[in-house]
Amino acid sequence: MKGPALGGLLTLLARIPDNRGRQGRRHSMQALIAAVVCGILSGARGCTAIADWIRLQPPEFWHALGFLRKPPTKNCYRNALLSIEAERLEQILATWLEQLFPEGLTSLQAVAVDGKTLCNTLQKHGRSIHLLALMDHATGGVIRQMQMPPETNEHKAALALLTSIVLKGKVITGDAMFCQRDLCKQIVDSGGDYYLRVKDNQPELKAAIEAEFHSAFSPLQRASTPGTTHAA
Repeated sequence: MKGPALGGLLTLLARIPDNRGRQGRRHSMQALIAAVVCGILSGARGCTAIADWIRLQPPEFWHALGFLRKPPTKNCYRNALLSIEAERLEQILATWLEQLFPEGLTSLQAVAVDGKTLCNTLQKHGRSIHLLALMDHATGGVIRQMQMPPETNEHKAALALLTSIVLKGKVITGDAMFCQRDLCKQIVDSGGDYYLRVKDNQPELKAAIEAEFHSAFSPLQRASTPGTTHAA
């Protein structure tokens, strides 16, 4: 039978190596990750919700994703996700999204750079997991993301993250943290544009920008005012 319009995704997912033991391979890695992706896109959050969602689908859909029997319970999805490299999966999903939304659909693509701390990830004697992501304004999808190294900040991490995408034709948006000379230069040198917020923590830059929008003073305007007399 023909599969659904997920052929591109399934082909890409087949590149993920299966590092599970022989006893843990009742279901293919390709089918498990495809079910995770489809479940999340359908609103499922967490392995329990994903397992419940996929079991509600017709058997034809299971077979199209690659399942040869009834899909498993939550622990199978959890173990599969823990066995693969997060960066590898993110790269594959990013490639899939780029195929679905190729460049050139719009003259300029707005991409937001922002960081978020994940809830319930606080480690003993450590920090919570903090992610820096690039998000497409039009679709709300995450284009790229990375886990923040504990020894750096979002501004420095953004310098590395922006090298992972083609900046030509994109407008990078962000808050005041990213309004830094080296970051702006990197974006422009790579063919992109930026739209960043300026706040009171950069008073000179803020004053210079505000001055550009003030009415310019000219002595000629005063001289042409009616009723004004001038000394000989």
